[in-house]
Amino acid sequence: MNDVYTYRIGDNLYLNLTNRCSNRCTFCVREEGETYEGYPLWLKEGEPSAETVMAQIGDPRRYAEIVFCGYGEPTFRLNELLRIADRVHAEGGRTRLNTNGQGDLINGREIAPLLKGRLDGVNISLNAPDAASYVALCRPAFGNAAFPALISFARSCKRNGLNAWFSVVDCIGREQIERCRALAEETGIPLRVRTMILPSGQAEKPKDI
Repeated sequence: MNDVYTYRIGDNLYLNLTNRCSNRCTFCVREEGETYEGYPLWLKEGEPSAETVMAQIGDPRRYAEIVFCGYGEPTFRLNELLRIADRVHAEGGRTRLNTNGQGDLINGREIAPLLKGRLDGVNISLNAPDAASYVALCRPAFGNAAFPALISFARSCKRNGLNAWFSVVDCIGREQIERCRALAEETGIPLRVRTMILPSGQAEKPKDI
């Protein structure tokens, strides 16, 4: 079966640019297998070029949003992400990035200034109110550096005028959610709570927003 680089859920088209991720979140769908919503998302033939993805998108106006969100962290493919976002905007489409917020660490530089004007929304997965909880839940390759980098990225998005928000999965519990809410208010970034779906015979998994 050929690799899937674009996949549709509802009115959105999602772009699967990479399997690389700096987290191994305990609740992630990739921990359960290579497919999601019937799509085989684990890339076995290599990462796609920007041209390949753009050809598969076609007219972006057919979709409510073009979302950078696959089985990996999209900012590992920052150059391709930027090129695709430019093309989508040039053709009248809307773009969103779903990210773990570690793009600055991944790329060794502040990336929010590059995202400005290219993304209509940035969903930053928070999922924990402090570094220790984040490391336990998300198991980042960057260790204790990941959480402060996530917060720094969110603040950078705000400084650069990006429409950014935090998200948390409701499986973390009410107390943790409220602590995340307090952190979001302190940071000046809105918080959204992601609901869970319960596939038959499987553990709880987050439903993308």
